[in-house]
Amino acid sequence: MSDHTYKVVTIVGSSTTSTDDAIRGAIAKANDTIKNLNWFEVVETRGHIENGSVAHFQVTLKVGFTLE
Repeated sequence: MSDHTYKVVTIVGSSTTSTDDAIRGAIAKANDTIKNLNWFEVVETRGHIENGSVAHFQVTLKVGFTLE
């Protein structure tokens, strides 16, 4: 295994469907502008309630990528 240096950024994804969709959407969007994405960590999960039901899932992620 070779040595790598990573940069870590925090992103937040949201979805009306699920936390999984919030994670996947956030990573897909980050991949549009950040090269060499390697890993992610879920830091926090939140939600929004409307009329007694879950209206939104919101997930905070740390995303790591290799510096060139």
